[in-house]
Amino acid sequence: MSRQVIVWRHGRTEWNVAGRVQGQTDTPLDEVGVQQAEAAALRLAALQPHRIVCSDLQRARHTAEALGRVAGVEVEPDERFREMNFGAREGLTWHESFEKFPVAMRAWIDGDETQIPDTETHLEAGERFAAALHEELESLPADGTLVVVAHGAVIRTGVCSFLGFPQSTWRTFGALSNCSWSVLTESGPPQHRYWRLTEWNAGTLPEPVMTDDD
Repeated sequence: MSRQVIVWRHGRTEWNVAGRVQGQTDTPLDEVGVQQAEAAALRLAALQPHRIVCSDLQRARHTAEALGRVAGVEVEPDERFREMNFGAREGLTWHESFEKFPVAMRAWIDGDETQIPDTETHLEAGERFAAALHEELESLPADGTLVVVAHGAVIRTGVCSFLGFPQSTWRTFGALSNCSWSVLTESGPPQHRYWRLTEWNAGTLPEPVMTDDD
């Protein structure tokens, strides 16, 4: 059996519904988000996770704790899995961001992410997440499953960075829905192991893939 990583996005928040940028603002799950976490936890517990690590922001931590209770695994918060820091945009909608920072937002769309005050770039966030994931995997046994509970932007950039995808391709990956997950599976012969993205934005348990393309 191969090692496996489940990268799980937190449940819904009121700011998700309002379209407000959350970033590292510590917003809580709303009632629906709590229900989403509890329902998804019942499914993910069937994978018998060896460890559960999470962002220390409460919306991710409380999502992770729903799984921890069902699976009987202690949740380990780690600030390196926090959402990307969106700086001065946090708390604003897309429209409000354009009203407040018209020049900087146009630059953002054109690929210059340095013009919004106090922001972290997608590259910086992705490298932060990937470095933390590599470190956490050092202690994962050969047949272990690691669950990482984090946030939409940092999951997308972090997974892409971890897998070595060129940054120019990162925008081709869609966002994860609240309480959906992606799956990374270790593959290859013992002398040449590598990681594959085997599911993206999933809400059902991973099934064995029967294919000649291995």
